[in-house]
Amino acid sequence: MQATTVLVEGESDRLAVETLALRCGHDLQAEHVSVVPMGGATSIVRFLDIYGPAGANHRLLGLCDEGESRGVARALGRAGLGSLDELGFQVCRADLEDELIRCLGIDAVLGVIDAQGELASFRLLQRQPSQRGQPVPAQLRRFFGGRSGNKIRYAPLLVAALPPGQAPEPLARLVEALATGS
Repeated sequence: MQATTVLVEGESDRLAVETLALRCGHDLQAEHVSVVPMGGATSIVRFLDIYGPAGANHRLLGLCDEGESRGVARALGRAGLGSLDELGFQVCRADLEDELIRCLGIDAVLGVIDAQGELASFRLLQRQPSQRGQPVPAQLRRFFGGRSGNKIRYAPLLVAALPPGQAPEPLARLVEALATGS
């Protein structure tokens, strides 16, 4: 069985993919799947060299943010690997947290934050001058991205809070591609 490597931008993306895959019944180790955080999409060339045809020759899948998708597509093209779609690379509109917030809804996300005992901290952030008047989804993204470790902490919690069978499209398509082999 050919190994599969899923290239993701960061650690929070890795945790989200692994959490959803587990919820969907995947045993990533048994399926020879590794989810590899690249430390940012701009590092993709190095990871294509390691895992692509010139390296380990793994089947490649991936997840990136819309703002990084053109650079990722260029790197894939230069490596002769095809397009984002052909390889099963999925694109999040803003980022994965944005996708999770939209999929779960504000109330459910606030429930996750509250369950972690951090709702007061979020409410404090909302009162900051730079955040007043911002839409709640933008405030939530700031909350997740503003404190070191918050994205990593909350990514698996948000995925775990998803109703069964419901996940943001890019994440759902990526995990589905693990099963289909395409």
